[in-house]
Amino acid sequence: MSAKLMQAVQYNSYGGGASGLKHVEVPVPSPKTNEVLLKLEATSINPVDWKIQDGFLRPFFLPRKFPHIPYTNTAHLFGLVYLNVFININTCTDVAGEVVEYGGGLAQFAVASESSIAARPSEVSAAEGAGLPIAGLTARDALTKIAGVKLDGTGEPKNVLVTAASGGVGAYAIQLAKLGNNHVTATCGARNVDLVKDLGADEVLDYKTPEGATLKSPSGRKYDAVVNCASGIPWSTFEPNLTEKGIVVYLAPNPGVIMTYALKKLTFSKKRPVPFSVIVKREGLEHLAQLVKDGKLKTVIDSKFPLNKAEDAWAKSIDGHAAGKIIVEL
Repeated sequence: MSAKLMQAVQYNSYGGGASGLKHVEVPVPSPKTNEVLLKLEATSINPVDWKIQDGFLRPFFLPRKFPHIPYTNTAHLFGLVYLNVFININTCTDVAGEVVEYGGGLAQFAVASESSIAARPSEVSAAEGAGLPIAGLTARDALTKIAGVKLDGTGEPKNVLVTAASGGVGAYAIQLAKLGNNHVTATCGARNVDLVKDLGADEVLDYKTPEGATLKSPSGRKYDAVVNCASGIPWSTFEPNLTEKGIVVYLAPNPGVIMTYALKKLTFSKKRPVPFSVIVKREGLEHLAQLVKDGKLKTVIDSKFPLNKAEDAWAKSIDGHAAGKIIVEL
């Protein structure tokens, strides 16, 4: 008896960008014990997806072999479930769909660990949900677990800077920080200033201006916490703008940042950069889903593409100018 087939997108080697993606038919993956098979409705593309294609995680983790579908057959899939409806994260990365069997993203089906799913309210659409997990959890945990920012208004208000604030993580970070009555300064390009203000930013800096390049708050405030979603900003630019105990959370740390982090720890400096990588947990997914349900958080969607145009979505992500999340609908 022939295996059931599904539509998927894969690449056969490192590099190649969007032109390296190929549309194929492959067997539907089979769930193992304590796993579920998901029929996907939507997925979102994160920068880590095409960085993996470029060899970002080589030779440590991914891809383990070619051809590689981002990402249908991995244990690193997480999700939210409402009855039979799921939001999942993986590389290609964040997906939403329906459980079809107990037992990545750019395919019609994916396998997920049963222990890594949490409830998605019916009020949250598949596209909204597909955008949430990696970007939303990165913003949430960078603020709360690293920078000590309270999201419920119970803590002392902080001055928060969010760089590249119109991107996927930045858009969530602004909203989450404002939930705790914190003062938020944000950087973005001129065309996204209104969007960033609408998300709640108190002050906005155009990163292409001299003021934006120095990251100085227009009101003269020093920053207690920075969620740095941008690349290429050196520690020396952040340091003079920080309070005595200011923390910069680097979402894409380079070797120089890691060395500075180690040096600051050795010298017991209160100002410090902190490299960060998100760890997905059910509790965090549930929290984000509830905030969306309550109207306190929204997924900013830059654009939507059908699966047969996944390479266009991939190229748009590589271009680096999306405002919010890029969604592939299946």
